[in-house]
Formats: sequence, structure tokens, C-alpha cells
Amino acid sequence: MPADLRVVLAEDHVLLRDGLIRLLSANGFTVVDAVDNGPMLRASLLEHRPDVAVVDVRLPPTFTDEGLVAAIAARKEIPGLPVLVLSQYVEQLYARELLADQSGGVGYLLKDRIGDVEEFVAAVRRVAAGGMAMDPEVIGQLLGRHTAPLERLTPREREVLDLIAQGRSNNAIAAAMVVTEKAVGKHISSIFGKLDLQQSEDDNRRVRAVLAYLQAMG
Repeated sequence: MPADLRVVLAEDHVLLRDGLIRLLSANGFTVVDAVDNGPMLRASLLEHRPDVAVVDVRLPPTFTDEGLVAAIAARKEIPGLPVLVLSQYVEQLYARELLADQSGGVGYLLKDRIGDVEEFVAAVRRVAAGGMAMDPEVIGQLLGRHTAPLERLTPREREVLDLIAQGRSNNAIAAAMVVTEKAVGKHISSIFGKLDLQQSEDDNRRVRAVLAYLQAMG
């Protein structure tokens, strides 16, 4: 991945927007545009076609889901456009809608996570690379709901899926769960089987596993 990634930022709070610009610029990103409303965001994404978009869900003029709507509209015209959503609260509908097209890097972080600069920067890079970065609190709430696909999984497998959704590697999952990487590999294979995710050279099954249960929340 190139060291200098191009970012379009959407945030309506001036101080936070300026802070994010400085933070990203200091960590190897180039903020090619920073906007404060939904219509400008969509236009900017189509014009700049950045390596990743960092988007506040609630933007003017509606302050509801304006940022997400603009990002989803842009993804329809730029398939696979990486989008990292920032939100003040856990809003499950937004997470599902963002992931609906199953293409490109996606992320959903609560704004509190920005305070951990290392974690935030890693999440932006992971999404830009086509991966997934889901906030642990979001995942926790989603996993708390009982749906058919998840009921096939053991509690241990659900824990592994939670960590996969956070973007953790097998080694990091093993460390967090205090087990071997081999044990983690077995859990992941079992998860793939129970969620009917067959081997494919073109698809990232780790991302598809997370998509499988997020999309089942509708």
C-alpha cells in the first residue's frame, strides 16, 4: 500500500474536522478535500475518487443520515469506493446499509475511537486496503441479537467472529483469546462452514463472514 493515501473527509464540526485533517496529515495521508455537508460530499467523492472516504453519518442539511446516503450514492458510481463511517452512536441500520453491496473496504467507528490515534489510523489504512474495521461496541450490539445464521455458531465462534469484524489477524485473535493460532484457524474454518461460505479465489471470506451476520439483522 502506498504511504501517501488520498482522503476525502466529511465532518460538519469545524474543530473536529480540523483536528482530523491534522491527524491524518501527520500520519501519511493527504486530505484532498474536507467538506461539511452531504451534497458537497457526494460531489467531492466523484471528483477526487479518493483512496478512502472518512465520513460522519449525520451531516447538513438534514442531520440524519446525510453523510451515509452521500457515501452510498457515490459507491454506486464508484464501485468498491472505501468508506469509513464515523458516528456518535451505534446505529445498526447504517452499518447494514453501508455493507449491502458487499464490495470495497468498509468501516464503522464510534467517534470516541478517534482518541486512540494508532487504532484510528490503522482502521483508515485497513479500509483503504479493502478490509473491514468495525467498532467493537457496534459488533457487540449486533452479536447480541439472535438470528438464524448466528445461532449456528458456538459462543467461542461468535467471539472469534467479533474479533474478525474488528479487523484482527489470526495472530492477534489468538493473543486476545489466549489460544494458539491453530485453534483460531479451526474456529474460523468452522464459522465459514456454518455460514455456508465456500472457498473462492476472488472473495475475502473473512469480510463475507461479517457481512453474513450484519445483513441478517434486517
